Amino acid sequence: MQDNTNNLADKVALITGGAQRIGAVIAETLHAQGMRLVIHYHTSKQAAHTLQEKLNEIRAESVALVQANLLDSAKAASMVHEAANIWGRLDVVINNASSFYPTPIGSISDTQWDDLMGANLKAPFFIAQAAARPLAEHQGCIINVADIHGERPLKSYPVYSAAKAGLIMLTKALARELGPQVRVNAVAPGAIIWPESMDDVTKQRIISRVILKRPGNPQDIATTILFLIRDAGYITGQVIAVDGGRSVTS
Repeated sequence: MQDNTNNLADKVALITGGAQRIGAVIAETLHAQGMRLVIHYHTSKQAAHTLQEKLNEIRAESVALVQANLLDSAKAASMVHEAANIWGRLDVVINNASSFYPTPIGSISDTQWDDLMGANLKAPFFIAQAAARPLAEHQGCIINVADIHGERPLKSYPVYSAAKAGLIMLTKALARELGPQVRVNAVAPGAIIWPESMDDVTKQRIISRVILKRPGNPQDIATTILFLIRDAGYITGQVIAVDGGRSVTS
């Protein structure tokens, strides 16, 4: 069996929305494998600095921060170039940043459309476009954090669901465009972190449709991403559902 313990040492990963929640767990998981991190944040400045300090105490000068509003394509591209210049390379881009909120039909505004499509689809595209060249130099990879609702629409979330469906197709299209130098895959989480507004009855209804009869946790997503980075050299253009089997039930 091949020992992969140290083959990520000093490689550089850019994680968008990496300051908290799933993004922070992804950051801690990759950092534990020896990677250097560039953690992007938009408004979560305090959380980003707290995470940076925590990880730099474990390994000095291993985590840098970049701030950007990813809805601005020029700033998103500039962020990628800044990330690649910090340590002179870029090996992995994880498009984790996302907007998520309900938009019932009849109440959807242009602002909501632009925000949800921008955060979940437009930003990952322009980040990937800017990262293509530095990633190709090191046979790197892109991992998009999609959603099972990109294939199974969530009621009252039509714009979010459509944006994640677009991200799934973008993953496949980018795999064709950027191969063979750059691999592009996605992870589609199911019930991982409950929305704060969700009641217990709704949670139980969702879990009843999950084959494993329990929610997942952020580490499930982070471990899958680690697999795609470290162990999946012959996998590209794929979307891995991490949902306890929810996506195969009726």
